[in-house]
Order: sequence, then structure tokens, then C-alpha cells
Amino acid sequence: MKRNVELVVISDVHLGTYGCKAKELLRYLNSIQPKTLVLNGDIIDIWQFKKSYFPKPHLKVIKKILSFATKNTQVYYITGNHDETFRKFTDFELGKLKVCNKICLDIDEKKTWIFHGDVFDASVQHSKWIAKLGGKGYDLLIVINNVVNWFLEKMGREKYSFSKKIKNNVKKAVKYIGDFELTASELAIDNHYDYVICGHIHQPQIREVINKKGSCTYLNSGDWIENLSALEYQDKEWKIFYYDDHKDSLKDDEVDEIQDMDNSELLKIVTNFS
Repeated sequence: MKRNVELVVISDVHLGTYGCKAKELLRYLNSIQPKTLVLNGDIIDIWQFKKSYFPKPHLKVIKKILSFATKNTQVYYITGNHDETFRKFTDFELGKLKVCNKICLDIDEKKTWIFHGDVFDASVQHSKWIAKLGGKGYDLLIVINNVVNWFLEKMGREKYSFSKKIKNNVKKAVKYIGDFELTASELAIDNHYDYVICGHIHQPQIREVINKKGSCTYLNSGDWIENLSALEYQDKEWKIFYYDDHKDSLKDDEVDEIQDMDNSELLKIVTNFS
């Protein structure tokens, strides 16, 4: 039985990279029926795209998203830095699928501003080659981390996250995350938004931000590499969905819902965009 959800926001899936948890994401998407689905950037990782590595589960995620758009779900694809190639297709619409750089929604009379967040990242804006190099390094770190966690699981020990350890203990990383959240929130307050929703920094979050000018709720959907998280809005309430907290209740349902497009055709489309 699929769950009906009014609004779902996911970001930083990074399809086409070794760290992407496509199978887990597919199980989650197969478990819900969202009225609106927002893909908030870095869904397909064009920076690290290789035709030699785009497994079937990654293609199935794309098929699932397209199947949503061909039915009753409004799908917004907001571009990020890793899929910035799609920015030349801004405002492109196909059925219920729309490509955009940001969206502003009215959710139960609450003004909501949704964008990826790379606009705040100086390394992306001014030194793209450094950012791309960092992306490759992060992907390698995740691969190594996956191997280590495989051994830890075999030994009956808890998984360990290298990147979370770095983010939580390196002062510059902690400061960057704090500055990012504060900047997004202050801009939202200045522009009279009730909610501001970002991705980019791979840090799931829901928190109230208050300053002298007012207040807003800052939200971040996290990622599908380590946190395996999404934002869900239902019954006038925001929640962070964590795959690991629900994986035992999700069924393995990977039936292709778009029968007229095989994997080779879909891969050609992705390759042409990259």
C-alpha cells in the first residue's frame, strides 16, 4: 500500500556515481504516491558521468520519476551544480515535469522558497575545477567508506561515516554549514518567506531561525549517498524521512512502470545531456 504524501523533496542523489544509493531510493519512491515531487538539484551527476557506469537501478530511478510525471504527480526538477547542464533547459515543461532553477510555492498559505543552494558556494561559482576535484574526492571517500562498512557489518559492528566525522570535527566544515543555513534563512526572512528549502550540503535539517526582522523555517533534504533522507509535508507538518528508520517496512517493488522506453534508449538520452 503506497503512502499518500502531499509534497516530497529529495536532493543530492548523484545518479551515475559509485556512492549513490539508487536501489534504496527506488524502494522509497515505490512506497509513496506524492501529489508534488521536488527534485532539488544534483539528481544526475553530470560532473562525474561515465557511460561505462550507469547501472540499471540508476536508470530505474529515472524511469520512476518519469512515471510520476506521466500520471498525477507534479514534478519539479530544480537544477544544482552537478547537473548544471540542465540549466539551459530552464522553464522546459513536458506534461507534469518542469525544469527550473528555483520555485516558489504557496503551501497552506505559507510562502515557500525552494532552491538547491550552490549559489552560496564560492568554490562552485569561482573555481569550478576545484569543486569538481572535490566531488571526485568525495566519491572516492564514499567508495572506501562502503568497503570499510561492509567489513564492519560482517564483524557485527556499527557503520562508520568518514565524511560525517570530518564535517562534525573540522571547524571550517562546521562553520560553512552554519553560515550556509544562516544565509539562506536570512534571505528568506528578508523576502518574507515562511519556509526556505535547500539541498547541496548533504545535511538533513528542520529548524526555526529568528532574527530582528522576523522568522522562518529552514529545511534541508539531505542526500541519498549517506543520510538517505527526504523531506515530506503532510497534514500541515514537515518531517524528515530517513530510509534506515523505515527500510524493514518497505517492499522490494521494482516493476518498470514505463514499458515503452528500454534502458539503452534512456542511457542515450542521459549521455546526450551530459
